[in-house]
Amino acid sequence: MLWGICKMLIEGCAFASLSLATLYVFQNKLVYPSWAQGARNEVDTPESYGLPYERIEITTSDGVKIEAYDLQNNSAESTSTVLILCPNAGNIGYFIPIADMFYRQMGTSVFIYSYRGYGHSEGSPNEKGLKLDADSVMEFLSSSKFHKSKRLVLYGRSLGGANAIYIASKYSQLCDAVILENTFLSLREVIPYIFPYLKYFSGLCHEVWNSKLDILHCDNSLPFLFLSGQKDEIVPPHHMKKLAELCPSNNKQVFEFPFGYHNDTIVQDGYWDIVHDFLEQNGLI
Repeated sequence: MLWGICKMLIEGCAFASLSLATLYVFQNKLVYPSWAQGARNEVDTPESYGLPYERIEITTSDGVKIEAYDLQNNSAESTSTVLILCPNAGNIGYFIPIADMFYRQMGTSVFIYSYRGYGHSEGSPNEKGLKLDADSVMEFLSSSKFHKSKRLVLYGRSLGGANAIYIASKYSQLCDAVILENTFLSLREVIPYIFPYLKYFSGLCHEVWNSKLDILHCDNSLPFLFLSGQKDEIVPPHHMKKLAELCPSNNKQVFEFPFGYHNDTIVQDGYWDIVHDFLEQNGLI
């Protein structure tokens, strides 16, 4: 019996050690599954939805080429550009239906890009690199003759929300509104929720995305919309609640969807009406 107990402890330690090694060494592949389901090979374009667009290639400050789709709405009534910031899975082709919603249903222009290591963009994804990508995209938009004349809305889901908070904290003067869906306080605080047995080792996660700190640096005049699925199985719903509390904005709205999971909050009843009303109330459409 004693040997059986010892054997279980040894096997448990071995499993824990393997889990820790996996977390540290392979965490980029877990955090950024750009490789999954052939998403590096096949990337849909707005043409599949009959949307007019231009393919843009942006070179970042560290020499990485990233791919973007620029959907310019030339209607006289169109006053805003929505920068879509994708979650951590798939590629920009997966999010063309969202671009279609903003472009056709709300009359905005849309800009969407693939993070490094995603779709047809070069490089490998990591937090430092994705922030360099965001910096380069903001430089492009702020110097574009078309987009610099428009108001800028950031729309980010999950990891895209962390990216949106980073951009809003660093470039508040260039942003006019932020829409966040199912976004986390930090990646380290998500680990105990998904992997309870690793809760004491979350410090090994070198991909941090400290949104709870970044959001404090956003301008208090910047409107924020928080959209939270209450059945989210990836990001604890209280993360969104806390982000909303920490957000210094004098103009923030929070909507909770009682049946929304991490990936289907976007199709919950009333979701797009709420987005539309938020943009309309802030003079963005």
